Amino acid sequence: MHGPDPKNKHPMDGFAQVCFIKNTVKNPNIIVGDYTYYDDPEDSENFERNVLYHYPFIGDKLIIGKFCAIARGARFIMNGANHKLSGISTYPFQIFGKGWESVMPALGELPYKGDTVIGNDVWIGYEALIMPGVKIGNGAIVSSRAVVVADVPAYTIVGGNPAKPIRQRYRPDDIAVLEAVAWWDWPAEKITRNLSIIASGDIEALRAGAV
Repeated sequence: MHGPDPKNKHPMDGFAQVCFIKNTVKNPNIIVGDYTYYDDPEDSENFERNVLYHYPFIGDKLIIGKFCAIARGARFIMNGANHKLSGISTYPFQIFGKGWESVMPALGELPYKGDTVIGNDVWIGYEALIMPGVKIGNGAIVSSRAVVVADVPAYTIVGGNPAKPIRQRYRPDDIAVLEAVAWWDWPAEKITRNLSIIASGDIEALRAGAV
């Protein structure tokens, strides 16, 4: 045995509130890696409802890496939530038509932050809010109800509104080792062989002993 089947929507037998969401996402602009799960006792298969203002004509992507843990109520705000800022009013008159469509802004007039990218092995806590275009590095932790408005470095814990760094999980040289080893890209068989090291805090063992 080399771990759960990443193609199984509900990898924990008899426990449907945990879902490997790669197997349920239908929007081509939401890209999710293997083993990333969403935990929601109400509807774990409907992760997409938490990706808000994701309009196809804008084209931005939500990219989530492998082995991420996403808690119930986490929300991802996409660029479609933005309003034009250069006018006197920020009200979106044009969406109602009936003569108001004459002020339809060009895409270049709307704030655009780019794709939202979540790295690998990221833990996103209960009811966290991720704003458009944010990049969250590998191994980061987003505390419950944090509002993430800026990029989060790898292996950094953030919390609050707006989210601020609480501490780094490891020293910079250790983070460089973890990024280089990139255990999340290993085949399942290799991960299984080295699971005790991955689950420990012994970075030197991971670098020296991975087989």
